[in-house]
Amino acid sequence: MPVTDEMVCFSLYAATRATTQAYRALLEPWGLTYPQYLVLVTLWVEGDQTVSSLGDHLQLDSGTLSPLLKRMEQGDLVRRERRSDDERVVTVTTGERGRSLRAELAHVPARVAAGTGLPDKQSAADLIATLQRLTETMHRAAASPAQPAPAQPAPAPPA
Repeated sequence: MPVTDEMVCFSLYAATRATTQAYRALLEPWGLTYPQYLVLVTLWVEGDQTVSSLGDHLQLDSGTLSPLLKRMEQGDLVRRERRSDDERVVTVTTGERGRSLRAELAHVPARVAAGTGLPDKQSAADLIATLQRLTETMHRAAASPAQPAPAQPAPAPPA
């Protein structure tokens, strides 16, 4: 068995890649990427968002999100508008094409859920809760100062 098969991080990485590939195949007929789909889902469910709140929600920095939104705007998936009361704030709304895709893509969540092999909604909810806790814990660990590795005893000299 390869050593990577025993690593939690590799299992998460492999599962993420497999899930993203499934989304890629499902979204390809509409010319959408997985991040674009996540933006649309957020707007459909949560409503209009500021660029900042969208970035926070999707855990994307502005260097990633701004070009993504620009491409989406060119395809009429979203619209970006500066607020008149504070031009530093940009609001993102669904464009005409973005609104029409909601019904066309309604099958995607069920297809992905079926692909997980999880037996029921409770199992999926349990997995999501576990992954969210893991994400929070890892963010906290990454934010704390690095701890030096414990000192290892010197090997005994050969006899």
